[in-house]
Amino acid sequence: MHTMAENTSGNVHGDMSEAQFLTIAEVASKMRVSKMTVYRLVHGGELPAVRVGRSFRVTEDDVNEYLRKSFYNAG
Repeated sequence: MHTMAENTSGNVHGDMSEAQFLTIAEVASKMRVSKMTVYRLVHGGELPAVRVGRSFRVTEDDVNEYLRKSFYNAG
C-alpha cells in the first residue's frame, strides 16, 4: 500500500494537512495574472488543483513549483 501520492508537477505529497491551499483569486493575485489565466493553467493540466465542490484550490507549493519551472532567463 502506498501512503504517498505523486502529483503532476512531480512533487511527492504525504501528509497534506500541512499544505497551504489557495483560491484561484489568491493564485491570480500572487502571480499577477487574471483569474481566467489561472483557470486555463488548471484546466490545461499545467497547474495541479483540487476540486472542492464547484471551486478549485491550489497548493502554495504547486504555485511556487510552476513559477520556478516557468522562469525564463533572458540573459
